[in-house]
Amino acid sequence: MSPQHGRPDNPSVGHGHGHGHSDTPLAIGAAAKWVVIGLLATIGLVVIVSAAVLWPSKQNVDIPLPFQTAGGGAVTTVAASVTQQDMGACGSESAGKVLTANPLPAPNSSYQCQRSLIDIKSGSDAGSKTLLEIAQGPGQPDLRVGDNIRLVKQTDPSGATIYSFNDYARGSSLIIIGLVFLVVIVIVARWRGLRAVIGLVFAFAVLVTFLLPALLDGKPAIPVAMVAGAVILYAVLYLAHGVNLRTSSALLGTLASMILAAFLSWVAIKMTHLTGLSEEQNTNVQTYLQHVSITGLLLAGFIIGSLGVLNDVTITQASAAFELAAIDENATRRDIFTSAMRVGRDHIASTVYTLVLAYAGGALPLLLLFSVAGRSIQDVLTGDAVAIEIARSAVGGIALALSVPLTTAIAVLLARPLGRVPAPAQAPGGAGSSGRHSR
Repeated sequence: MSPQHGRPDNPSVGHGHGHGHSDTPLAIGAAAKWVVIGLLATIGLVVIVSAAVLWPSKQNVDIPLPFQTAGGGAVTTVAASVTQQDMGACGSESAGKVLTANPLPAPNSSYQCQRSLIDIKSGSDAGSKTLLEIAQGPGQPDLRVGDNIRLVKQTDPSGATIYSFNDYARGSSLIIIGLVFLVVIVIVARWRGLRAVIGLVFAFAVLVTFLLPALLDGKPAIPVAMVAGAVILYAVLYLAHGVNLRTSSALLGTLASMILAAFLSWVAIKMTHLTGLSEEQNTNVQTYLQHVSITGLLLAGFIIGSLGVLNDVTITQASAAFELAAIDENATRRDIFTSAMRVGRDHIASTVYTLVLAYAGGALPLLLLFSVAGRSIQDVLTGDAVAIEIARSAVGGIALALSVPLTTAIAVLLARPLGRVPAPAQAPGGAGSSGRHSR
């Protein structure tokens, strides 16, 4: 026995501690190790080949009408800020035009507008000014002097440039929020936190460069979402948690759970006849991008939406199993599995709340409208809009619950490989041994 670690003096057996102490892999049999490596390598190869087959073609898609300028091109925006403001009659001929002098007064009118003098800060008219007239009412912006905004630049039938309000400028504010997020994550989680943030950036890049273009290209939604999800999982898990067998067991469990989530999503949508047309953006997609399947979008959303919570649960279970195996050299696989499952059950209970309440929080505006519509609770819950969230929560919850025993079993087999003989437990007086033996 090694006096320092209390483990067999076998040169083929590694030493280390589990999640939270070190990224060094724990003791594992060579056969189990190569099975894991072979499985993940095979799955990775299948994912790469599938990505190549499903890779979207370079096609030109006409810009949908709501996103076109008057000339049929893409909407472009420029930076601007509010410098002066007052209330006055609507209808000035200078509204929206590039000003070379003071804006013309509006004709006598009973309609009052918020009149804002705008300084254009970017684009070909940078340094110039324009006038915005905004009638006050629900949904209208309430501009103030000093506000930074974005203006849409268009041309009227005569070819003159016209500017109109697009949105508030949020770039600098979002950068500050993002930097605070990055700093806090790095301070608390250190380099592992930084790697996790890099994984998030990679995941977003996969969605933008592969998933969305492939769906737009009419590729089948389930294979596209599963390939994108697998690529994301390989990257984010190994980036955040290191390349070791603990992470590999979590990855295997998450990939298996993602396949299950995909199947359950397909079954749920077929059984409930969900259309997604209760959501305005889906209706716009059906109207202007008729070759894109709305059902496919729903399926992809279900699958991708389940990855985050699955990743959370599976890495926790893998870490728990490896930690338990490291703490007690004589614990059997059944002991480790049972103890890790106690952790998993607590995690399931708390994560199901997170999953359901997150969807409920996103649907609050919709639920508020339904609450004043006089409809019965049954009609509200079975309507397409709310039913989508119920089905999404149920699918995520089922995949989440089943991922716990699946990942735990994989991790236990890796942390306590088959055929391994446990170390004998030393009696208090140093005489004899009475350790338990692995199954």
